[in-house]
Amino acid sequence: MRVIHTKDTQSSSYADALAIRKEVFIKEQQVPVEREIDENEQQAIHFVLYNDQSEPLATVRLLPSDNNTIKVQRMAVVKKARKHHYGKVIMQEAENYASNHDYQKMTLGAQISAQNFYRNLGYQEEGDIFWDAGMEHITMTKNLF
Repeated sequence: MRVIHTKDTQSSSYADALAIRKEVFIKEQQVPVEREIDENEQQAIHFVLYNDQSEPLATVRLLPSDNNTIKVQRMAVVKKARKHHYGKVIMQEAENYASNHDYQKMTLGAQISAQNFYRNLGYQEEGDIFWDAGMEHITMTKNLF
């Protein structure tokens, strides 16, 4: 297993990240394409987890929010690779990146169905449930220091 990260939206790893996101968010969850692929693509750091056969299985992107906080977005694992802890692995890589780049806090809008996943990684709920892309979400944060 290996995780690659890039800001290059012309790279093959970015194309792999988009392919995973299209499969999970657009195809499975019916998120409109114009909602999924947004104006933040070029500012984000895109991570892709590959298995030993170089097959892309999971993705997440980080979007700098301010000097101390970075936002986790678009975390997805392809259907056939779920239940193998790849989501945890890619999140740990994203957290290591954030920590190594002096971010002190990570924040995200978790789908309610993924709330326990993030809680098990040390994220805590903040505020009320809100709707995003037709699904209930809740803000969750984690301090890195």
